[in-house]
Parts: sequence; structure tokens; C-alpha cells
Amino acid sequence: MFIKKNQKIRRIFNGITRNFLGKFSKDIGIDLGTANTLVYVKGSGIVINEPSVVAVNKKTGQILAIGKEAKRMVGKTPSHIVATRPLVDGVVSDFEITEQMLKYFIEKIHRGSFTLFPMSRVVVGIPSDVTEVEKRAVIEATINAGAREAYLIEEPMAAAIGARLPVQDAAGNMIVDIGGGTTDIAVISLGGIVVSRNLRIAGDEMNEDIVRYCRDEFNLLIGEKTAEDVKIAIGNACYQEKKMKISVRGRDLVSGLPKEVFLDNDQVREALSRSIRIIINNIKTAIEETPPELVSDIMQKGIILAGGGSLIRGLDKLVASQTEMPVRMMEDPLTAVVRGTGIVLEDIESLREVLVDNQYGGRIR
Repeated sequence: MFIKKNQKIRRIFNGITRNFLGKFSKDIGIDLGTANTLVYVKGSGIVINEPSVVAVNKKTGQILAIGKEAKRMVGKTPSHIVATRPLVDGVVSDFEITEQMLKYFIEKIHRGSFTLFPMSRVVVGIPSDVTEVEKRAVIEATINAGAREAYLIEEPMAAAIGARLPVQDAAGNMIVDIGGGTTDIAVISLGGIVVSRNLRIAGDEMNEDIVRYCRDEFNLLIGEKTAEDVKIAIGNACYQEKKMKISVRGRDLVSGLPKEVFLDNDQVREALSRSIRIIINNIKTAIEETPPELVSDIMQKGIILAGGGSLIRGLDKLVASQTEMPVRMMEDPLTAVVRGTGIVLEDIESLREVLVDNQYGGRIR
């Protein structure tokens, strides 16, 4: 009886302390992406946009760099230093490093303020089909990193809110969020996801397509960063009248010596065709599974593209021709999810129904 009473008093005291410290902390929205982590601060907007990369010294276990500084090390580190991504396909693969990365970003936001112990309320975007264990991992990592309360929101829902779509109305809204590790396809109505498909085919897989193409066609081994640069520079999904070329340097797999080749946009389109075809086939499947009344709404409003992968040239035109529906890219697609988390933060009570309803509740105290 005495022990239970002490535990109850401790919980009440901890709750009061957290709420008091929370008044001096900043509410935060986080797009915890495979490729990049974006952070929105209530009242300030997007304040952080950095790669989800952490450099670790394997000998000592010490974290050497996080974000932009760590990404500069990718492919250039000695054997005892590893520049790694703690998230794979949009979910936590290394709990401890994810926690350290989140802690770094939360402390960076509060740096220069009078808050000694940040106790922020945090909304985190997650892929649409993560398991309860994966949800729990994100919540625990966020709480351990210093959050007072942790809420989860599915990324396609956050992207739709970021696009200012009327997600709580009785009308169909379709969004395709092509990120770094995952592509989320969702039909949204009445504050919930009616149909969804989550693919492990997205920006990273497109980079791998380019690496594979260079290896198969030119016996040229290139790195992931080089492939990403090619994708950004001349990546395209359908025929482009304007011809573009880019120099690609790597190692010749036959001689082992340095080698340079030139890729044009037709070759890059061929390299990306497999991943793009899979994404479009899944968009068509999602439309087939959607109730006809919602399909009617989507035909009027169009399919909305979000995420960095949607910036591939001509992708909107190709999706439109394949689905026979209007398609538009939302404004600033890279920040769609984090802007959605920010809108939820600004009015969390009226938008509470869009948050993930999992067995742990929306928060952990």
C-alpha cells in the first residue's frame, strides 16, 4: 500500500513538473524521414532540414556528427567510422542512434533559449503501415530524446493537411507521397485513411536503379551520392524534348581504374522506369479499391503528388496519362509532411482525430 501510494505521488509530481517545464518549451513537428529530417517549431515555421545521417566511431561508440556534417562523410570515412542512417524504409532500425539524433535536433531548437530541460510536445510523421512495435519505438525514442508528449500521424495524412486538403470533409482526397525510403499512397475522407498502399520503392530505390544501370551498361561502379546527383540533375519519367547530359565518374569494374561516362536523360529514364512503373501500378490498384463515390471526388480534385520523389521531371504527366485523372504537384512537395505536422500542432484539439490511434494512445507520460 505504501509503495503504491509513493508511486502515485511520484507520477503526479512528474506530471506537474513536465507540464511546468512544458510552458517554457517549444512544440515541435517532425518529419522523421529516411533521407531527411525536417523540424517545424510552433510559431516559427520550419527551422531544421537536415539529412537523417549519423556518423559513429565504432571503436568508442561516440557519435561524431549528425545531419549535414555527417552526410559529407558518407563514402569517405576510415574503417572505424561509419556514417549510417538510423531509419530504413521510414522506420527505426537503430533505436539508440535515432534517439540521439532526435535529442540533437530538439536541443538545437532550444539552444539559446532559457530552457535548461526541454519538455516539448512533439508530433512525428510515420509511414502508413508501420507495426505497433515500430510505432512504440518512435514514441519511446521521442520521449527519451526529451519530449513531454509524443503524438504520431501517418505521413500521407500529414502531407494532405500540409497541402491544405479538406481531410475532415465527407469527400475523397488522394495523395501520393514519394519520400526517400517509402512511397505512401492514400485516399482520405472524414479524417481517416480509406485506402492505403505503402511501398518500399521510393527515392533510395531510384538511386539504386541508377547504380545498377551504370554497372550493367558501362561496367562502372558509382556511389549512392553520385547516383542521387544524377537523379536530381536529369531524372525524368517521360520523354523530354530538351536533351541533357551529365558526367558520371566511378571505378571501372574490369580494369579497377577510374572511369568517366556521360549519361543522357533517355538513359536515366530507362534506369528509373522499373521503380516508376511499380509506383504507378500501385496508384492504379489503390484507385480500383476506392469506393466509387470517392473516385468521383478524386476525378474532380485530382491526385496530389508530394515528397521529394515527385520532383522527377514528367512524373505528373505520366501518372495522369496512366490513370486518366488530373494530377498536380503540391507547392513545395519536400516539406509537405512537416508542414502538415505544424498545422496539427497549431490546432491539435480540433485535429486530434487525424492522429494515429494505437494501443499506447497518442502520448506517453
